[in-house]
Amino acid sequence: MTELTRTGIEGLDSILGGGIADNATVLISGNPGTGKSILGLQYIYNGVQEFDEKGIYLSFEENAEDIAQAAESIGFDDWREHVEADEIRVYDKQELLRHNDFNDTLELLLEEFSEMEYERLVLDSLTMFELFFADEQEKRTYLLKFSDILKANGLTSLLIAEQSAVFPEQDIGLENFLTDGNIYLIQTPTESGVNRYIWVAKMRKQDIETDIFPMDITDGGITVHERAAGFSMMGQGSDSFPGE
Repeated sequence: MTELTRTGIEGLDSILGGGIADNATVLISGNPGTGKSILGLQYIYNGVQEFDEKGIYLSFEENAEDIAQAAESIGFDDWREHVEADEIRVYDKQELLRHNDFNDTLELLLEEFSEMEYERLVLDSLTMFELFFADEQEKRTYLLKFSDILKANGLTSLLIAEQSAVFPEQDIGLENFLTDGNIYLIQTPTESGVNRYIWVAKMRKQDIETDIFPMDITDGGITVHERAAGFSMMGQGSDSFPGE
């Protein structure tokens, strides 16, 4: 039986059949503003708060203070306390981008992985991470290497990726094929704002719900409404989204 890491996100664990398979690497994709970073922060924060599991948060886009403020703004009030206690280890852009050579950055991370016991990792974002590499072959090689390192160190990881296309099937990159699972965050405009959805498209070794489910972002983070599944995305066009 597959051991699972619970995200602690209401509704999401149910869709996943209990959580994410231990040591899996999962791609979180979506357009700007869909809630990808919030999901990552929530996954790390819930790990410490609810499950006594330490987490590493890698950000190529923000500094540590910005990350702390973002966490607090959505109700993760003890974020700084957990960072100070080394229950959450934050590597911000200043640390990660200090070296232009990814091998140097990787050595820095490997040292941390070997010295302390962490169970969870978030990388925000894979889009910036990939700027280290000159071509697709080098990118593929290092993504595989990095994924193997995460697994070898017992980390259940979320890799956040910026998506350029409006609909997921129009923007399939090699990352989708190198990860154990793919979760898409989608938002559609309405007259009063936006409707938000989550789609677990793939999860190896797991029995998952593959419908698109509505979700909200409020104080306290993301809530998924698993009892309000709309439809299966497969084979349907953009006009199929509810609320449009």
